[in-house]
Amino acid sequence: MEANEAHELHEHAEHAAQDSALRPVAFTMSLLAVLVAITTVLGHRTHTEAVLFQNKATDQWNEYQAKKIRSYNTNLESQLLGAVSLADKDKAAKALKDNADHLAKWDKELKEEQEKAADLENEVRLAQAQGTRFDFGEALLEIGLVVTSVTLLTRGRIYWYFGIAFAVAGIAAAVSAYLVR
Repeated sequence: MEANEAHELHEHAEHAAQDSALRPVAFTMSLLAVLVAITTVLGHRTHTEAVLFQNKATDQWNEYQAKKIRSYNTNLESQLLGAVSLADKDKAAKALKDNADHLAKWDKELKEEQEKAADLENEVRLAQAQGTRFDFGEALLEIGLVVTSVTLLTRGRIYWYFGIAFAVAGIAAAVSAYLVR
């Protein structure tokens, strides 16, 4: 065996040792890529949920306003019936009683509609807060992935450790989305 060949074999052995030393880094990068994808999907679904809750809340407020307008118009009609003299007093009295019944029913329904709308708005706020946490977790995981990849270029393990630190913070941020109430 020539000296040149021996030197070449020695270089290949060193390169193989370096490659096997970087396997944990490559595995970490693969794992981080999967976590970024999962966090991204969770964030997108949460933001979509917030939009759907907002639509429901808007519909609920519209229902509330429609009943409020009906109640107001019925109240005005009752005031008008009380202010004018009608030829058929019995018919006017029945209309006033019917209006009073409607107003009592709508007062109860208005409170319920208002509570439903407020509950839906709370769901919107919750989904938005969760989505923000998922977004923050996604950003930290992406930073961790990029910083970890610098290890492959520089062969400096410090970048791998920094990448892992960012990844842990990203995981914590994503998990904290489930703690928001």
